[in-house]
Amino acid sequence: MALGKNYAGQDCSLAKALEVIGERWTFLVVRDAMYGVRRYGDFLAHLDIPRAVLSRRLTTLVEAGVLGKRRYQDAPVREEYVLTPMGRELWVPLLALAQWGERHLSETGPRRLFCHLACGSRLDSARCPACQVWVPLDEVEVRPGPGLEADRDDPVSVALRAPHRMLEPLP
Repeated sequence: MALGKNYAGQDCSLAKALEVIGERWTFLVVRDAMYGVRRYGDFLAHLDIPRAVLSRRLTTLVEAGVLGKRRYQDAPVREEYVLTPMGRELWVPLLALAQWGERHLSETGPRRLFCHLACGSRLDSARCPACQVWVPLDEVEVRPGPGLEADRDDPVSVALRAPHRMLEPLP
């Protein structure tokens, strides 16, 4: 029996969420957007994803309201993808899944360390262990961890080797 492409008949919020972010590659596109990736070519190079798949995932995320488009060039017209407030809320499950993967599936240690900008403490959840506050995405610094691959040379991978703020605050 073949699996369907959706969760028809499931009266479940998790199933509805998976309709948006559950396809292969989708959450990695969201992750890269959280790292500050905005342009199609940069997503393509960093993820090494087929063009058609990336186009479909970006379209789905825009239609669902997770990403928005913003023009950055007029001639020729070029747009970049930015996380919406709805997309920024995915920071908590993204961090939880990354931490779970590091604990149970990593052989080399964490690839990235997430730290609270205000105090420098390492985050193992979205709650700062030192300040005891919930840390929003725009108050997180990502630093290279001991398991980070240093041999990739696409512009995004190179940029992610330096400590940087996850995202700039919303205006």
